[in-house]
Order: sequence, then structure tokens, then C-alpha cells
Amino acid sequence: MLTTRAPAKINLTLHVLGRRDDGYHALESLVAFSGAGDTLTLTPGESLSLDVCGPTSSAAGAGDDNLVLRAARRLAEEIRGLRLGRFRLEKRLPVAAGIGGGSSDAAAALRLLAKANQLAPDDPRIGAAARAVGSDVPVCLEPRARMMRGAGETLGEPIRLPLLPAVLVNPGVPVATAPVFATLGLSPGASLAGAAHAKFGAQPGAEELLAALAKGRNDLEDAACLQAPAIVDALAILRAARGSKLARMSGSGATCFALFSTRSDAVRAARVIAAQHPEWWVKTAVLR
Repeated sequence: MLTTRAPAKINLTLHVLGRRDDGYHALESLVAFSGAGDTLTLTPGESLSLDVCGPTSSAAGAGDDNLVLRAARRLAEEIRGLRLGRFRLEKRLPVAAGIGGGSSDAAAALRLLAKANQLAPDDPRIGAAARAVGSDVPVCLEPRARMMRGAGETLGEPIRLPLLPAVLVNPGVPVATAPVFATLGLSPGASLAGAAHAKFGAQPGAEELLAALAKGRNDLEDAACLQAPAIVDALAILRAARGSKLARMSGSGATCFALFSTRSDAVRAARVIAAQHPEWWVKTAVLR
């Protein structure tokens, strides 16, 4: 049995530059990952199957549309005779939450299949399968902080982040990605005005990174707040938390995050928020 983590993907910034002629939106995003998330195991075998369990399993689904199965089938199309097997997904991350849970699960499946078939992690067929399954899957193949551009196909080199204690909050409202992008009203070929992404080094210090992040934004935040007003409440609470340095929405929502100077500040804030909103998904994390 092979096992791997499928960590949450956090968009520390998400700039929408416009919409390409092919219909995809052109993005520029600094992506980081939490230390925890879903867990995926693979028992290698000839047939392909998936069992899903865990606290958020009911929303994830185990049918053919699950991204784990889609990724496995797509890689099998790339590699004749690929050894497949039985997957077991322990689902802890919220679904339709803007933290790439399904994409991270799909990337985890590709990593496990690569191990089971003695494939190199950088085998181009794995990358091709990832791109075919979803725009966020390639960045999740090697879950380390980096810039992601285009429709997710252009990845920068890994960035060594300083210690980033964080609190992740999801108010329990699923948000569909397509309607959020549609709210922007961009037709193919159109551009969206906005400042360029702030520059920083490959190993930024905490002050350098926070200054760059403060100049950034999530261009989907306003549109998502219209779809799910609970995001406004989550952001207000995170920004008001003691020790909070920056709060923002991740992806297309509804998960929001706040960055803190110390782990103790993050733990205290998470405890207070969870007590006030027991129906919310609240987690501490150290982003990497």
C-alpha cells in the first residue's frame, strides 16, 4: 500500500489579467500549501476503484467524476499497460472551497501511480495527464510554494517561504468557480486592469514577503462575496483577530485565510473563531 498527503492549496494572491482567446482566464498567483489535508492510499492492482471516507466524504463523491479516478484514467491513456489499483481517499478538506482539494487529490493519485509504475516524478506524461484533468492539478504535483501563471500551465521555480503561521476558515458555503469568473464579465481577448504582481526573491524574508502580499489582491474576492455573503463575515473576523497581519480569500472561495507572526497567535485566533462559529471549518496551518 502506498500513501501520500493531498494538502490544501492556498492562493496568497490571485490576479486575473484577462481572458484569453481560448476562453480561459489568464491568472497570476502566488500559491502555497498547508501541511495537512486529505490522505490518499493506493493498493496496486489491475483494476481501478475508489473508496471515499472521512468527515467531508459525503460532498466529495466516489463516482466516475471524482478527480482521483479521472486522473488515473487520463494517465492510463498516456501510458499503455499502466498498473492501476484501489484508491482510498480520506477526505478532510471542504469541497468547492477554493483550496484545490479535488485538484490536490488528483495530483496525489498521479504521484502514487508514478511510484507504483516506477515512473520519474517529472515524466512528461504525468504532467500531460495533470493538465488534462484540471488547471490547478499541475501546481499540486509538487506541493511547494511557487508562482502560477496563465491558466495554470506555467509554473515558476519553488519559493522558500519564511515561517507563515495561518488560520484557514471556511464558513460552510460551497462556491462554484464558473459563476464567480462569469461575474467578472470578461469576453475572450479582454484584459482586466490592475497593478502588476509585486516582486520578491526566491527566499524572501517575512517582512519582504508580507510587503509584497499587501500589494497583491484576489480579483475574485468581490465576485465571490456576492455569491456567498458569509465570506464577508469570515474576512472581517480574520482581519480583526489579534495578531493578524493579512487576511484574504483563497481561490474562488469560500475559504479565507489570515497570516500571523507567531504560531501561538494563530492557535489562539483559531480557538476563538471555532468557539464563536462551531459550524465553520477552522484550521491552523503553517504554509510552505
